[in-house]
Amino acid sequence: MARAETKATVFVVDDDPSVRKSLARLMKSAGYAVETFTSAREFLDHAHYQDAAGCLLLDVQLPGLNGLDLQQELKQFAFAPSVIFITGHGDVPTSVRAMKDGAVDFLTKPVNDDDLLWAVRQAIARNTESRQREAELIELRRRVDTLTSREREVMALIVRGFMNKQVAAMLGTVEKTIKVHRGRVIEKMEVQSLAELVRAAEKLGLFSDANESGSARPTATARLSSLSSPDPRLAGHP
Repeated sequence: MARAETKATVFVVDDDPSVRKSLARLMKSAGYAVETFTSAREFLDHAHYQDAAGCLLLDVQLPGLNGLDLQQELKQFAFAPSVIFITGHGDVPTSVRAMKDGAVDFLTKPVNDDDLLWAVRQAIARNTESRQREAELIELRRRVDTLTSREREVMALIVRGFMNKQVAAMLGTVEKTIKVHRGRVIEKMEVQSLAELVRAAEKLGLFSDANESGSARPTATARLSSLSSPDPRLAGHP
C-alpha cells in the first residue's frame, strides 16, 4: 500500500469503537494523521481541522447531532474538511442530500479499503484546493479593507476598463487626483499591474453583479464596500 506524502489529517466520527479503530488503523497505514471522535459535538469541540487540509469520515447515524446535521454546521466555518459519509444505514434520499450538500462520496459499510483510500485522496485534494482559494480570498479582502471609500470607487471603475479621465468625470474630480488614487489602489492591493488588479477583482466577485446596461458603478462599489475580511475560522471552520 502506497503511503500518503501529506500532512493532511483524516478525522473519523463514528459511535462504534470497532469502526473507529479499524478506520484509524487503515488511515495511519496509508500515512495520514488521524483523529477519532465518538460524536459530532465532540468533533466540533475538539478537532484540530483548521491547521491543514483534511478529510472527515462521517457516520450518518450519531447520538445527538447526526452526520447530516454536522455537514450543515461545517458550512458556516472556514477551511472545514471535505466529507465522506460511511454508513450502515444509507438510503437514496439521504445519499442524494449528502452529495448535494458537497460530500465527496457516500459509502456503505463494509467499505472496501482501496475504494475508501481512493475517496480519501480525492477528498483531500479537493480540500487542499478549497483551502488555497479561501486563504487567497481572505487575503484579498484584507487588502480591500485598507482602501478608503474613494479608492474603492476608483478601483470599481478602473477594473471595468474606464480611463482615468472618464473616472474623474464620473466621480466629479480631476484626472490628476484619479491617478493618485489609482496608484494607491495598486499599492494597497499589492499587485504589479492593472491586469493583476482585474484578476483580483474577478476573484472578489466584483463583476458578478454587473447589469446588462453596463451601468455597473453603484453595484461594483457596493460590492467592494461589503467585502470585509471575515474571521478566518468563519469562512469554513469553527
